[in-house]
Amino acid sequence: MTLFNRLSDVALAAPDKHALHFEGKDWTYGGLVTEIKKTACVLCGDLGLKRGDRFGYYGANTDEQLLLVFAASLAGLIMVPFNWRLAPMELSYIAEHCRLSAILADKDFLAKATELRQPCPSIAAEAQPDALASLPTLRHSVTEIASPSCIPREGVADDPLLIVYTSGTTGRPKGAVLTQDAVIANAENSFAMHEMSADDHILTILPMFHVGGLNIQTVPALLAGATVTLHRRFEPGPCLAAFETDRPTLTVQVPATLEALMAHADWAKADLSSLRALATGSTDVPRPLIKALHRRDVPVIQIYGASETAPIAICQRPGDAFGTVGSIGQAAKLCHIRLVDDTGADVPEGEKGEVWVRGPNVMSHYWENPGATAESLTDGWFHSGDVAYRDEHGFYWFADRIKNVIISGGENIYPAEIERLLRDVPFVSDAMVTGIDDDRWGQVPMAVVTTSPDLFDPNAIFDHLSGTLARYKHPKRIFRVDHFPRTALGKVLKEDVKALILNLLIKESSIA
Repeated sequence: MTLFNRLSDVALAAPDKHALHFEGKDWTYGGLVTEIKKTACVLCGDLGLKRGDRFGYYGANTDEQLLLVFAASLAGLIMVPFNWRLAPMELSYIAEHCRLSAILADKDFLAKATELRQPCPSIAAEAQPDALASLPTLRHSVTEIASPSCIPREGVADDPLLIVYTSGTTGRPKGAVLTQDAVIANAENSFAMHEMSADDHILTILPMFHVGGLNIQTVPALLAGATVTLHRRFEPGPCLAAFETDRPTLTVQVPATLEALMAHADWAKADLSSLRALATGSTDVPRPLIKALHRRDVPVIQIYGASETAPIAICQRPGDAFGTVGSIGQAAKLCHIRLVDDTGADVPEGEKGEVWVRGPNVMSHYWENPGATAESLTDGWFHSGDVAYRDEHGFYWFADRIKNVIISGGENIYPAEIERLLRDVPFVSDAMVTGIDDDRWGQVPMAVVTTSPDLFDPNAIFDHLSGTLARYKHPKRIFRVDHFPRTALGKVLKEDVKALILNLLIKESSIA
């Protein structure tokens, strides 16, 4: 059964129930399914997309993005969500790598979309010369031309549905391919994790270009017959107000948004009584944040996973929240978990090992990247690159990350990507980037470059990064050294360089 079929069954049972609320507009389940069919006609009729074609979505959270997900399911198309925080060069690489046939841009992103290198011949639909493929415009035309006979019904359950790009350790993003079956299996994990039912009301504030915003609660809620209130972007004031006016029962927040909520003037008086659980993850969640919500009688349930697992792999449940603070939970309903050592052997209870995940929610492969696929998947087991241990009750506890990934405000930042760009600066010989703990963001990137003192110009380096690298990935500071400490094999001793940065920061703090 496809994602669209699952939603259609919900609509048949409760066509008049409110499915989605977005910026003053309410969608019923019946109305949502009707509009999804029209959207599929736009994709396959107006834009001429065919089964297996890829299209990008460039925009903040909108109801249209959800229409596109389900329309892709109906038509057998593949959607590529764009992280709108990325620089045009980064998005152009993604568009070219997966050979997009079209890019659909939210009205607020049409101007930015024109900055991309044009990777696809049908990027601007000839029938809509005033837009790059603006859904508001296309929807207006499709209401006049759509008919039941034009509705494509080519999607099947094992079709690829999403290609979710995640930063790669080599500096180039990798596209995790999630099938319709994988997204549905993830929804089953979500139902069990949240104890979700049609009576729930979801507040979605995280960006849906991440599987966290799209798949932890939003898509599962629609398959469960629940109601979703969608915010275009996270803003602490409107989010706190929504707790009182919309009365959601579930929401997903990351540590950075939780900190922003708690720093807001209205936090102390915010009415959180409707929340029966708040889900969080994306990084090692600070326990003070969890305990602050527990003091307000809101159970905080952690999620562990990745884009490659759609993302729910390990999770807490509401009944576990108060008794296992800091745990990432137990294996999700449809997932099997292994903790393995360097040889691939399972480690005993209480010992740390790399997290491997297997289940129907795991990606099928990385798009056109067989080398990375072979490194990350072994007989269906996804190698996470993260370390955890399991206690005697079967609860998992996150320990550390094998990779050098920096997680800043819930976003993954890979040093290799920044280092590659820094080395392109004419006066920089070599570069190293590492994460330094930060009270607000969790971590921030710091860079050290090797160059001569008379050539070192931090402003010129930042100018070089501008427009080619997303702003949140820019190093907080750039330091200079004559040379890096290295091993006998020539590898940079990254921990020594990190210690150097910390010493410089301490010295500056003491002088100040």
